[in-house]
Amino acid sequence: MIARRTRSLLAASLIFILFAGEPSLLLAQTRSGESRQTPSADLDIDRSQSELRPLIERYNVDRASLTRTYPLVISPTARERFRKFYTEWLDRLAALDFDRLSQDGRIDYLLFKDHLEHELRQLDIQAKQFAEVEALLPFARAIFELDDSRRRMARVDAPRTAAMLDEMRKQIDGLRRSLEERLPARASGSNGSSAPPIRRNVALRAVNMLASLRATLKNWFDSYNGYDPIFTWWIAEPYRAVDQALQNYNSFLGERMAGVSLAQSEQAQSSAPPGGPQPERARRLIRARPGDTSDIVGDPIGRDALMAELAAEMIAYTPEELIEIANKEMAWCEAEMIKASRELGYGDDWKRALEHVKNQYVEPGKQPDLIRDLALEAIDFVEKNNLVTVPPLALETWRMQMMTPERQLVNPFFTGGETISISYPTNTMSHEQKMMSMRGNNIHFARATVFHELIPGHHLQGFMAARYKPYRAPFRTPFLVEGWALYWEFLLWDMNFPKTPENRIGMLFWRMHRCARVIFSLRFHLGEWTPQQCIDFLIQRVGHEPENAIAEVRRSFDGSYEPLYQAAYLLGGLQLYALHKELVGTGKMTDRAFHDAVLKENSIPVEMIRAKLTGERLTRDFKPQWKFYDSLARP
Repeated sequence: MIARRTRSLLAASLIFILFAGEPSLLLAQTRSGESRQTPSADLDIDRSQSELRPLIERYNVDRASLTRTYPLVISPTARERFRKFYTEWLDRLAALDFDRLSQDGRIDYLLFKDHLEHELRQLDIQAKQFAEVEALLPFARAIFELDDSRRRMARVDAPRTAAMLDEMRKQIDGLRRSLEERLPARASGSNGSSAPPIRRNVALRAVNMLASLRATLKNWFDSYNGYDPIFTWWIAEPYRAVDQALQNYNSFLGERMAGVSLAQSEQAQSSAPPGGPQPERARRLIRARPGDTSDIVGDPIGRDALMAELAAEMIAYTPEELIEIANKEMAWCEAEMIKASRELGYGDDWKRALEHVKNQYVEPGKQPDLIRDLALEAIDFVEKNNLVTVPPLALETWRMQMMTPERQLVNPFFTGGETISISYPTNTMSHEQKMMSMRGNNIHFARATVFHELIPGHHLQGFMAARYKPYRAPFRTPFLVEGWALYWEFLLWDMNFPKTPENRIGMLFWRMHRCARVIFSLRFHLGEWTPQQCIDFLIQRVGHEPENAIAEVRRSFDGSYEPLYQAAYLLGGLQLYALHKELVGTGKMTDRAFHDAVLKENSIPVEMIRAKLTGERLTRDFKPQWKFYDSLARP
């Protein structure tokens, strides 16, 4: 098999060498002797020539190898190995002659440097976060050592390891009893001991880390159990006992210390890989229940960390300035809501008009038909107006699926990409849940959502990102990913895509929703608001259904998204809107040329796309400075 494959590769290489200098000889020959073009002749291929592309591609595969080798991201061994890795790549970058690079090369240099520095900061944050919970997980280092020894393929000293596991069980049980003794004092509001109280977010962080530690220990045990009879004789029972102790302790930490209801322990363990809970999997460690907000804890990062994240995303504003921008946009939305409300006969009471819109939903079973029709309507609109190139394969490959009731507790609306997941009630929901789901996914809300998720939104974006400069994947930013989809809501509004007052209210609701995301997420991470205040804000200011507001805040703070993700929708959309005004509004580019060019840069910070399209001169010590809102500011 290997020999045959090698011969095939050699033959292919020889053919390429022989004909590389003669493109005409690569044309296929028909039986009649007529030549025809190769199948790729009609394809718009990514021919970008950044000098850094080979380096970044090598970095990507090297990093993937290390990630597979060191999956336990909270371990000191993994942190130090990645610290060394990122530092070495920074040194390689520093050795390059920046001034001799092309514009694409300079952009990649700055993106790469920004990425590496951000990853190093993340390692420092992880170390700090682990230090804050280490008192709750004193046995973690013993598990780290077992995992390290397995990776080194060291021989297990079975009697010694059995004794160590037994001591670990005793330590875990003793720690739980000690913490239990502190609970009555905590409940009464007094500090019954000299130890500082344990914050809910710290306890919940320990729950997530403990799930990862337990999965790592199981992976270690499964690597030897049954294959080494001496190992099994000594260690099977101590392992079973310590695993049970970890399970009990995890339940105690989650339910008694963090105050959340955990999912079934076996599901939680199986859903947490050794490297730690992943976004969709992390949620399963906590049981979300309709109407219950006790599971929403969050982990605010503070102003300094927000500033560092904004710098990494190349956003030249402070959190306070971004909140002010969102408030101005919210005020504009409310003024437009009142205009639409008056047209519908509700005067200035736009929330009554919003209720009118919410009650225009399709009957059960008809939502997929609605989504199909809305998707085709949006595609027809962008193609007739020559707004963006839509490849035929992108038109062919989008699909629909229904969202499960469990997912709707976290994602109450549609999610998209190549497959759009449709939120709509099932027969298993309560009557109240059904009504909230139908009202929250009504015809006019859906009309503004479908093109956001499919074409020209996320599906088209993802399709192009997979085909143009895919090596830039590590630099992916929600300010472009989510900003692109939201930007189309701005542009289509300007082009009178909403035909009726109800259509406009549907689009305005979502724009207000994105303004609210900036406000509540930043205020939460600044330590100014609690999750409940965020929920109340969505209900009272935007007009969300209560269950949908709870789900929105739950998904924002459950650890699945980086701190700036929710703010990125509006702010990234405004960045692209400002860039469109700068280039298309002045006649320098057409709509189609602009949108195609943005898509072919992949999902990188918008300021770097601006540098590419405007030819801005970049320097090695570049700092974000674009005040994009200046050209858009509301009075």
